[in-house]
Amino acid sequence: MRIGLTYDLREVYLAEGYSEEETAEFDRPDTVDALDAAIRSLGHETDRIGRLPDLLERLVSGDRWDLVFNIAEGLRGSGREAQVPALLDAYGIPYTFSDPVGLCVTMDKSVAKRVVRDAGLPTPAFALVGDMEDLDTVDLPWPLFAKPSREGTGKGITAASKVRSMEELAAVCAALLAAFQQPVLVETFLPGREFTVGILGTGRSARAVGVMEVVLRDNADADVYSYANKEWCEERVIYRLVDDDEAREAARIAVEAWKILGCRDAGRIDVRSDARGRPHFLEANPLAGLHPHHSDLPILCTLVGISYEELIGTILDEALGRLAPKKIAKTHR
Repeated sequence: MRIGLTYDLREVYLAEGYSEEETAEFDRPDTVDALDAAIRSLGHETDRIGRLPDLLERLVSGDRWDLVFNIAEGLRGSGREAQVPALLDAYGIPYTFSDPVGLCVTMDKSVAKRVVRDAGLPTPAFALVGDMEDLDTVDLPWPLFAKPSREGTGKGITAASKVRSMEELAAVCAALLAAFQQPVLVETFLPGREFTVGILGTGRSARAVGVMEVVLRDNADADVYSYANKEWCEERVIYRLVDDDEAREAARIAVEAWKILGCRDAGRIDVRSDARGRPHFLEANPLAGLHPHHSDLPILCTLVGISYEELIGTILDEALGRLAPKKIAKTHR
């Protein structure tokens, strides 16, 4: 198969003047190199397309692919992760990972939490602060946790995100509103263990590949999986594969949330426990990072004995499995 690769390279945006934090979700060249090599090792031809404007130019010029392996995060707007998939849908080109609906729902953490909560799964109680006047509506027990509602990779999360008073909450919300120009998600802080659950599959085929506990070292920002902790995870974080009762309940919640949110092929669900050891859904990551040694999903897969090439091959198999019924339907029209 001829497989196109869509992605956002961090170095390209840095050269255009964007900041380190603004480009935190974008990929390094060695991620694209590793992905390209893994796909070719599976016997496919690859074509590096690049970011959204590059894809648009190639489509208009008439280029097409059997499948696009999409890891493009997008730059602007609350639907930025959905832009490449929506364009590919318009041209009838299949792609890996979630569709525009799933990506938009999970991009806004408050929307994802409402969907999961309405399905009966536990998630921390929360409020949404769209402007400073909304602080008057926050009626949750202290301490609280505040973060941007539409960011990933820990953007906007610092040691100050855990707040213990209205004065601290007001200061954090004012800073986040100014910096990110989007509502602030304010949640009840959960003091228990933090997990990330790797998921493979779509719908009925969705299953947990493993549960990884995030353990912060003494030199890390305390209590929070912050942007800095993620950026320098090799020095600040211990990733531990776990399989106790609490971890298995986290896996169950994660798989159910994955199905409810309509996520596809592969990704991660983040879960944290309350003081009584009861896991709660935090957020979904349907476009999980794929750096072989730095990203959570490949790290987790390595811990359970799944090689990077096997992970990429499984993602391709899951995507092609979704496409098979459509191809069959076309042949019988």
